[in-house]
Amino acid sequence: MTQIYFDYAATTPVDDRVLAAMQPYYNITFGNPSSIHRFGQQSELALENARKTLANHINALPSEIVFTSSGSESDNLALRGIALAARQKGTGNHLLISPIEHPAVLETAVQLAKLHDFEISYLPVDRYGVVTASAVLSTLHDDTILVSVMSANNEVGTINPISEIGQVCQENGVLFHTDAVQYAAHQSFDVNELKVDLLSLGAHKFYGPKGVGALYIRSGLEILPILTGGSQEFGLRAATQNVPLIVGMTEAFQLIQDEGASRRDHVLLLRDQIINYVLKEIPASQLTGHPQERLSNHASFVFKGADGNTLIQVLDAAGFACSSGSACKTGDPKPSSVLTHLGYEPTWALGSLRVTLGVNSSEDDVKKFLEVLPGCVEKVRGLAS
Repeated sequence: MTQIYFDYAATTPVDDRVLAAMQPYYNITFGNPSSIHRFGQQSELALENARKTLANHINALPSEIVFTSSGSESDNLALRGIALAARQKGTGNHLLISPIEHPAVLETAVQLAKLHDFEISYLPVDRYGVVTASAVLSTLHDDTILVSVMSANNEVGTINPISEIGQVCQENGVLFHTDAVQYAAHQSFDVNELKVDLLSLGAHKFYGPKGVGALYIRSGLEILPILTGGSQEFGLRAATQNVPLIVGMTEAFQLIQDEGASRRDHVLLLRDQIINYVLKEIPASQLTGHPQERLSNHASFVFKGADGNTLIQVLDAAGFACSSGSACKTGDPKPSSVLTHLGYEPTWALGSLRVTLGVNSSEDDVKKFLEVLPGCVEKVRGLAS
């Protein structure tokens, strides 16, 4: 049986063109970019060209791009680095985040509070998962050092008004970080238009390799490294840079700029087809996340009286790979904290399904999926009764 993949928000296949770009840096141009001989110089050139390319696409300076191992590490560096630098300077003690951030933000903030006595406040979100600029303004403290709000939610697909939030932060002299790991896979953007001070990226969400990410850090910010040792990445991230993966990430990001519009048009039609069918044909179903301001490839639902994890297993047996929410939480028998924060009762929140599309998704794939989904939901509801 052919398996059909509908979990592109969890990870994506590496584009063949990305693999081709990476290959020489494994066994031909393989030098350590910190070495001064020719092999090292060749790798350093590739590294700095990648940094320039990525910076140009987001309207940043090359010196504002720090390569990391993942979006999660970028989130950690942003929160810890800014918080600990502020502690060192004595400039503030308060972190302001949304309660439905990725665990890389949530758990980092919680640990900063537990181990270093930082204060955390959680921003209100509406029933769609939107954080408004007015909510940020009303929740700021005099000693707020950093606001962190994700650009697009990984579980429900909602896109936040990042530039509006950034404007509020700028006007109040507070640093602003956004986790753009999901957002950057579908949208071109300019860090100055977004009005962000720090922005996290992860390559494997946009057909790049796993194990590489980046953090944009606006020039002039004081930030402490969380991985110490060598002086790589402007002294902010010790370790020999993984040149093949960095080259691959940059190639994948370049392809978003070149092909992003056609990719969005492709998945948007399929996404809307799924949403319209599910809400019409499956009883006691609801769309989660914002109905319009959502990622172009992202359809997410709750089904009352169904167990989401069981539904994923039933769909997998039928040949479809989906998710019951964040890939970091799949298998957890408890309701998603994202959905409970959006106001869903456990009888609804336990029945979540996330369907995310990609460049390889086809109309025929969607047709086959919609033919089996109602029966799968009905079967799972029957098992629970």
